[in-house]
Amino acid sequence: MAEQPFDLPEFYLPWPARSNPHLESARAHSRTWAREMDMLVAEGNVGSSGAFAWDEATFDSADYPLLCAYTHPDATAEDLDLVTDWYVWVFYFDDHFLEHYKKTGDLTGAREYLTGLAAFMPTRPTEHVPTATNPVEWGLADLWKRTASIMSPEWLARFAASTRDLLEDCVWELTNITQNQVPNPTEYITMRRRVGGAPWSAGLVELAARAEIPDVIAASRPMRVLTDTFSDGVHLRNDLFSYQRETQEEGELNNGVLVMETFFGTTPQRAAELTNDLLTSRLEQFENTAATEVPALCDEHALGPAERASVLAYVKGLQDWQAGGHEWHAQSSRYMNEHVTTRSSAPVLSGPTGLGTSAVHAFTRLRPGARRRARQHSHRPFQAVGHLTLPEFDMPYSTRMSPHLDDARAHEVDWARRMGMFESVPGVEAGGVWSESRFVRFDFAYCAAIIHADADPDQLNLSTDWLTWGTYGDDYFPLVFGSTNNLAGAKACNDRLALFMPLDLGEVPEATNPVERGLADLWQRTAAPLTVAARRQFRTAVEEMTTSWVWELANQIQHRVPDPVDYMEMRRKTFGADMTMSLSRLTQLDVVPAEVQQSTVMRQLETAAQDYTALVNDLISYQKEVEFEGEMHNLVVVVQHFLEVDRWQARDVVVDLMNARRRQFERILSDQLPRLCAEFELDESARGVLTEHAEGLREWMAGVLAWHRKCVVRYSEPELRAHHRPSASGAGAPSAVAAHAPDRDVDAGATPVRRLLAGPTGLGTSAARLAERASARAASSGTD
Repeated sequence: MAEQPFDLPEFYLPWPARSNPHLESARAHSRTWAREMDMLVAEGNVGSSGAFAWDEATFDSADYPLLCAYTHPDATAEDLDLVTDWYVWVFYFDDHFLEHYKKTGDLTGAREYLTGLAAFMPTRPTEHVPTATNPVEWGLADLWKRTASIMSPEWLARFAASTRDLLEDCVWELTNITQNQVPNPTEYITMRRRVGGAPWSAGLVELAARAEIPDVIAASRPMRVLTDTFSDGVHLRNDLFSYQRETQEEGELNNGVLVMETFFGTTPQRAAELTNDLLTSRLEQFENTAATEVPALCDEHALGPAERASVLAYVKGLQDWQAGGHEWHAQSSRYMNEHVTTRSSAPVLSGPTGLGTSAVHAFTRLRPGARRRARQHSHRPFQAVGHLTLPEFDMPYSTRMSPHLDDARAHEVDWARRMGMFESVPGVEAGGVWSESRFVRFDFAYCAAIIHADADPDQLNLSTDWLTWGTYGDDYFPLVFGSTNNLAGAKACNDRLALFMPLDLGEVPEATNPVERGLADLWQRTAAPLTVAARRQFRTAVEEMTTSWVWELANQIQHRVPDPVDYMEMRRKTFGADMTMSLSRLTQLDVVPAEVQQSTVMRQLETAAQDYTALVNDLISYQKEVEFEGEMHNLVVVVQHFLEVDRWQARDVVVDLMNARRRQFERILSDQLPRLCAEFELDESARGVLTEHAEGLREWMAGVLAWHRKCVVRYSEPELRAHHRPSASGAGAPSAVAAHAPDRDVDAGATPVRRLLAGPTGLGTSAARLAERASARAASSGTD
């Protein structure tokens, strides 16, 4: 192999790697099994079926049993054999797909082949299984039969879904190669999880550890984040080790290092360092979720001791996989791994030895994480950042205006008044979250009128009220619960909201605040004409948005700038994009097949549009959020801390990402959506609905941008300074009330509560605060 294109970076290795004692028996078993499945033949290249096959030297040097022994160190001999066979199968599938479809560019054949594999994974014993005709099918049929005998139906359903994702979304990789298209970072992270196989590997952790996740929490945010961060860590590490082989030998374009190299226009070395920084950040997110969210999740669902033990075993199994996966990459002939830091090589051979050096080596493995953690917690709230000048946005779409705008404007004020949105609420006794006079200038009706230009009067009023309610709730949670770091109160408030969205439209509790009152009214008006399935879909979208407000508060309490991937994925929810989009999707259920609505193509189309609009908000609201609200949930801030750049450089990165997402939106429309329609043989009616939906997304993106440009009362610097008065102490931060309620005139003089709570905490910090107050008194009296 040629000289390495970059030096491998210093990896964050928080968990030690261990090896399973049954390694040798797994090696012998896997070799025999691969031969039986015709994946391995003495001469290699082609087996008896005419399909691609490994030769023995290639198979032995890759040493897949070593990977499984490192990643599942506590598995029994029998379970290690089964898991190893699964990995032999998946690596064989990857090489087989490369030879038969990637290198030939046979997109049509690939789709047919991959679709057929799903039939070999029945989730019910009575389902028919076709006759296998090649090594991939023979192997899958054998493995599924052996696995189904020991795992629950719920696990089988989840594992079958992740296996289908792994197989079917290989077409995405092939499409990028045939079109010579390097994906943007957001698209890449999302799709790499599906095609890279790590969610599939997470399922095998449950198998190897005999620690199934209780079904009641399997779909929750904490468990999803554990799987996603695990997946991203596995894939980004693999991208670093496999960059040379994939880019120089295989013509691969779907590699995280290459994605960074292309998006940032930088060198392979710098791209590798950025990829490793993101890898470190994802492992940090894994640790944070395991420590802060998983225990609360177990308490919330009252899991018993056995179920909690399974959850802990699963978390430990994911950690073992990360540690063992790194060790295997450092030793396998499949990857470039010269001078890599592993558990046993570089720290021992290149550093000092003797008493105390184990601690030094441990710090070497933990150093990237320490650096990353320090940056995450270094944000200083209420910085005087000033106006963020923005470039001209890439927005070629036009807007239309509803003829019912004036009536909707009159309606929105009356509705907000009836819901109590201008009244005092607990924690904000000096006035409401909003004042009526400034609410009128927010003009949510204008936003609704340009994103739903064809709505009838009642539909436009409903859309306006949802925008009003979502924005009010987003302002209400940090104001009422954030000023006192009352996470328990925020969770209790959020839990009650589900009671106001009964699927049967039955009785609801008495509302105790404007958020509950508004939701109760909106739910009845929205859900009444819908089917139960549509109601359930929309309720999920609303719940995800309201839960995201609690997520923001939890980060604020930890004084933790979000991980960039977690931020982007949660931003769609905090922005209410899924909820807003669900309103337009609800009427399509009977026209467009559910498989099409839930397809990767449609999800990518919609998330690209969502990201564009959310990032418009982040750019335009940057000064409002950072300087006047003490906020850290803004992608400009996230990029500043992740890349260690100033706000202008961070702004440019956000703009580039926003534009990349809009271009991806257009590529999906012009290329992938027509293929999706052909694949499902959609009739003209269904195709017309999808075309109309896509045009609606264009208008939505253009409309959200137009509203932000118009709403000067919420975002312009003169308005912000007029309604956020500095404290009398001259500290430059807004007053306690104004920091959260920019919608009324207030008396200056009080230091904001959130600002007082935003400083350091822990051992010794009380003395630091006393010293700070003494210094302030001395300054006010004119003494040193």
